[in-house]
This record gives sequence, C-alpha cells and structure tokens, in this order.
Amino acid sequence: MDLNFTPDELAFRADIRAWVRANLPEDISSKVHAAQRLDKSDMQRWAKILGRQGWHGWAWPKAFGGPGWNAVQRHLFEEECALAGAPRVAPFGPVMVAPVIMAFGTPEQQQRFLPGIMSGEVWWSQGYSEPGSGSDLASVKTRAERQGDRYIVNGQKTWTTLGQYGDWIFCLVRTDTSGKPQTGISFLLIDMKSPGVTVRPIIMLDGEHEVNEVFFDNVEVPAENLVGEENKGWTYAKYLLAHERTNIADVNRAKRELERLKRIARLEGVLDDVRFRDQIALLEIDIVALEMMVLRVLSAEKSGKQSLDVAGLLKIRGSEIQQRYTELMMLAGGPYSLPYIHEAMEAGWQGDQVLGGLWPGGAAHCAPLASYYFNYRKTTIYGGSNEVQRNIVAQTVLG
Repeated sequence: MDLNFTPDELAFRADIRAWVRANLPEDISSKVHAAQRLDKSDMQRWAKILGRQGWHGWAWPKAFGGPGWNAVQRHLFEEECALAGAPRVAPFGPVMVAPVIMAFGTPEQQQRFLPGIMSGEVWWSQGYSEPGSGSDLASVKTRAERQGDRYIVNGQKTWTTLGQYGDWIFCLVRTDTSGKPQTGISFLLIDMKSPGVTVRPIIMLDGEHEVNEVFFDNVEVPAENLVGEENKGWTYAKYLLAHERTNIADVNRAKRELERLKRIARLEGVLDDVRFRDQIALLEIDIVALEMMVLRVLSAEKSGKQSLDVAGLLKIRGSEIQQRYTELMMLAGGPYSLPYIHEAMEAGWQGDQVLGGLWPGGAAHCAPLASYYFNYRKTTIYGGSNEVQRNIVAQTVLG
C-alpha cells in the first residue's frame, strides 16, 4: 500500500487547482470561508459551473457522462474544491440517487434523469426519515399503493434537507406489509410539483430553514418511476447509504475548517494558550488519521483489492471531528460566539467593520459560530446514528 501521490496524480491536482481558481466565483468562496449562509442561487450557480465542465457528477463513470476518474483523482478533486472555498455540492442528486439509477434503473430512467443531475439544473431531495423512523429505516410507513399504471402515495417524511428547493425527491415507500419490514419497501422517484405534495419548513435554533417535513396526500406517481423491482428498495437504500456515509466523513472540509479554527484562535488571542493549542493539535492528529484511513481505502480501490467495508467507520470519525472543530471555534470566540445576528452580518454591520470593533456581536469571524455549532449537532445522527453505526462496524468489520 503506497499512500504517496504519483507524479501524474500531482499534475492532476495542479490542473484541478488551476481550474477551480479560475472558475469559482469569489463572492461564493468568500461566503464559504466566512461560514456565511449560502442560498439556492449560490449552490446551484456552482453546480451549473461544474455541470458545464462535466464535473458535477465527478464520481460518475464515462458511460454515464462522467469524467471517469479513479478513486484518487476524485479525492484530489474534492480536496481542491474544499480548500478553495467551493460550496459543498448538494449530494442528493449526483452522490446519492444517481448511483442508484445507474446501478438499478432502466435505460429509460437513466436517459431521463441523469442529464439534469449532471447539469445541476434539477435539484433532488431525499425522502428517507419519517417521524418514528430515523435510524430504523425499515419501519417506514409512507404507503404506496399500486393502481394500474400508477402508485398512490400517502404519508410523511421529515428532516428533508433543503427540500424547499427540491424539484424531485427519491423516497422509500412501503408497498407490502405481509413479510419482514425490509422486504416490503420500494424505491420511488416523485416529482415534488405533483398535486398533493406539501413541504412545511422546520425552523432550527439559529432561525435557519434547512430542513423540512414533506407530506404526501394521495399523490399519483407513474409506475415507471419505480427504481428496480417492487419490494426490493431496501437493497437500493443500503447501496445509497454507503455513498452517503462515506460522503459525510468529508476529510477535505475538515482540513479547511482546521485552518479556519487556527485563524480564529489567532485573532482571538488564544493560540498562545498551551492547553488550547494542545486541543487543536489533538484535532489535527485525528484529521490526519482520518485522511490516512481514506487514502487506505482509495489505495485498495485503485489497485483493485477489496477494501474493508468502512463506510460506517468513516462516518463515525468524520462526524465527531466536525463537531469538535465547531466546539473549539466556539471556545476560541468565547462570549462573542453566542450572538447570531444574521441580518447585521450580511449588512456589513458586524464586528471590526464599524464602531472600531466595539459592535456587541464581537468580531466578524465570531458572528456565525453559534449557528455553526448548533447545526453540527446533527452530524452524529443523520446518515444513520453513530450508535447504530458502531453496531454495524462491530458486525461487519470486527466480526
């Protein structure tokens, strides 16, 4: 196992870095580096830029219009985008549902749905969790009843991230109740503009509208929108979740946020505190260890060897690291981390820009920290809670 990049890989990295620098809008990267709110136009503008290059589906094979990069090239692309301050691509289309359509969809479904995902024109949402069915997805109750050439869908999904922007939603629905819970689930693609679909916002502690409830009231869905076989959706759901959990680890964003943490600590005058610097060092060691684990998986994939099924392990470590760097940022900012005055920040009234730095919200780099901290409490829960993931790792990896 060789964890060093080859000359060709380093040249590839240099090409990606140059392209990202030339094409990433500065106003978007500035928002990302400052952890300011990104709206749909910001995220979709970058998605469309990637789409015109054929890179919005950067992990796709050439057969489906992707660049056909190997595992290491995909990693380098993600790292350069993260370090440059590119928005994290909304994964629901290119990272989650697209691989399922490629692997289990019909040729007609592939031709119909994949181009819009690659171009960044079509926004997808994920319909998995329900009230009472989060980590235990096998207990989903949203019902899809076959009537001729269509399904009639009734039920509710919750925690639908950015569902207010969704054009389409991929859903786990119950099509059979006669056997084991896992055997009666199907994977359905639903147009969110269909009559009977209602999206209701869930407003979070920081005032953000990031997640939603989605209700289905006698929604008619063409039977041709069923992916794969009826009642085999659990198989497709597990396939998708492996992609999601690996994506959650996001070591590249962790490396970028580590530098932001150091910058905040320096500006707040706590970097000289030995105990605080020790905590930063411990975090950096864990990020390096996570990166080594990711490179180990990439090395195995590149050489054609079967790597360990470590998607759950990557999710556990990555999500815990994300929570730790938001905690340390809050500690560095101290009491100035507490206020979150979004309107003032966007209007340019926050921090050092006015009143000689005496604005009660503290310095500008402290303004988003409370929101950032609260938001990242979710990372150990979504994509399968870490408690459940530890059980899966114990069974599949440790034996």
